[in-house]
Amino acid sequence: MIRSVVAFAVRRRVTVLMVALAVIAFGGVGFSRLTLDLLPDISYPSLTVQTEFPDTAPGEVENLVTRPVEEAVGVLRGLQDIHSVTRAERSEVTLQFDWGADMDNLSMEVREKLDRLTLPDETTDPVVLRYDPALDPIMRLALTGSDDMQLLRRVAEKDVKEELETLDGVAAAVIKGGEEEEIQVELDQGKLASLGITPEQVSEVLATSNINRPGGSLESTESQYLVRTLNEFDSLQEIQELAINPMGRAPVRLADVATVRWASKDREEITRVNGTESVEIAIYKEGDANTVAVADVVAEALVFIPEELPEGMEITVLFDQSRFIRTSIEEVRNALLIGGALAILVLLAFLRSVRPTVVIATTIPISILATFVLMYRLDVSLNIMSLGGLTLGIGMLVDSSIVVLEAIHRRVQAGASLAAGAIEGTTEVGGAVAASVLTTVAVFFPIVFVEGIAGQLFRDQALTVTFSLLASLVVAVTVIP
Repeated sequence: MIRSVVAFAVRRRVTVLMVALAVIAFGGVGFSRLTLDLLPDISYPSLTVQTEFPDTAPGEVENLVTRPVEEAVGVLRGLQDIHSVTRAERSEVTLQFDWGADMDNLSMEVREKLDRLTLPDETTDPVVLRYDPALDPIMRLALTGSDDMQLLRRVAEKDVKEELETLDGVAAAVIKGGEEEEIQVELDQGKLASLGITPEQVSEVLATSNINRPGGSLESTESQYLVRTLNEFDSLQEIQELAINPMGRAPVRLADVATVRWASKDREEITRVNGTESVEIAIYKEGDANTVAVADVVAEALVFIPEELPEGMEITVLFDQSRFIRTSIEEVRNALLIGGALAILVLLAFLRSVRPTVVIATTIPISILATFVLMYRLDVSLNIMSLGGLTLGIGMLVDSSIVVLEAIHRRVQAGASLAAGAIEGTTEVGGAVAASVLTTVAVFFPIVFVEGIAGQLFRDQALTVTFSLLASLVVAVTVIP
């Protein structure tokens, strides 16, 4: 089999050359389209269902919330373990699944079961939480320049947030800090008691007077009309003029028994930059977006966004994940280039001839570019682990070519023609070269099947080493002869 492959490569030199050029071209395209990340995609097979139950003791939360949730989600496929933590006003149920489970589908199944679950009316809707390092923000910005925290928060939400979320690759911009505005209604208990009105009645009137709900549809013989009930508050005065007592009695306005005003929500977090209070903007990328590309788009937008802000306000970049990625990738890439250069210099020192050194050196770029094609097809990102795999294998890429070229050279010196020497020499050592490469592949490739964090972390490294070694074997028995 090896003889026939080598014979074809020697007789069809133009075909082999064109295939090699095609691999180089496709490798360049694949390299340009590879996702650039710091680490491989790591997914933990766990979900947490969190439910809030205000003003309740832990025992009550456990009986009314935690146990029903456990019963509802405890029959999911692939579930390995389930445990819960119940504390005052909160229930947390954590589900552990098999490594490699499809967490997106499992998240949907959990939500479907929770939708069919009946919990006390006072509980909030259960929230399904999933820890994924890829879901961390790629950038954190700080908006500063004003002592009015309400104004700072309003500018961040209305101007900066809306501008950033229109950019390609940006999934969301989350605002933290500042003072979030709300309308507060402070009831006068004495006036309410004298009029025979309870706070619950006021709360019910406010809830039913500010609605935007679908109202069904009206159909005729020719058309169908969708009906919505719209009755939302437009101003503070409209809320103050709201009648809160039952019909048939003298009207009582909300302003008669309460103070209605703009105010700020109770603050749960404060962000500061260099001791100055600020508003933080966390930027999240879309799931399949390139972290570095999204960060570049945001950086370009940050050039002109400050021009639209009120005077004195400015945006500061607190954290940029792309900087760490660039630095790490550049360091590994430099190590790769230095390793390749040193390998060529060692070849030149021992072979003492430029021509065979150049022939063997072609193995390195062709093998690496072929690896980029396979990485792109198998959705392996360009990260420090995959580049580390290339760096690890770069010295081994020339081993097969050295052995093949030496065998060809020996045959030619013995009197064989170049074509015959190439065929006979490569055939002679082809089996040994293939066995050598495959034994090395047999060491690295099984890492792909390791489960857990280790498997996810080293999978890309194992694949790149395997791809590059197999590509170098093909180059050694086709391009080199």
